[in-house]
Amino acid sequence: MQPIVPREIQTVYRGRVFTVHIETITLPKGGELKAEIIRHPGSVVIVPITESGDIVLVRQYRHAIGRLVWELPAGSLKPGEDVERAAIRECQEEVGLIPAQMRRAGSFFPTPGYCDEEMHFFVASGLRKPGAGDEVAHQDEDEDIEALPFALEQVRAMIASGEIVDLKTVAGLSLPLTPLKPSGEGGPVPPKPSGEGG
Repeated sequence: MQPIVPREIQTVYRGRVFTVHIETITLPKGGELKAEIIRHPGSVVIVPITESGDIVLVRQYRHAIGRLVWELPAGSLKPGEDVERAAIRECQEEVGLIPAQMRRAGSFFPTPGYCDEEMHFFVASGLRKPGAGDEVAHQDEDEDIEALPFALEQVRAMIASGEIVDLKTVAGLSLPLTPLKPSGEGGPVPPKPSGEGG
């Protein structure tokens, strides 16, 4: 099926990250729909895996639900930005570490009923602290982020107990998490399944 071309598009809000439209379309069976649509540039979600196999999560305040949330680091794409470069940038901004290896794990639409945001998931490994020759990365002005490593089993327990409520994090951790190994070091090694979080 080809996408339906709207007969009319009304922009009702234009924000820093997304735009809200009311798009009038004629449905395949003949009815009319005024669809309330959020147009979003897309985003990246990173699963950072440490050398010991822990998963790095970030905690930040989410005003929409009025609470602190543990989640995978993520962020919106800038205009024309390559998704892998965006993932590297967000990893450095939110976790403070630069990945040497990035493996694309899939792309998904979290809320296709009213938003066209596509989330691109990456597994990041070979994490290191920025050096003198690296670009300086800063958190956004509205971000106050704490980053900590957790064993995979501990993260799964946090999901089961309801401590982790962020759906992109649940989705990201359900994907194959085998990180890439550096060239010449053999095949990939899966993350550590158990142990203490940092």
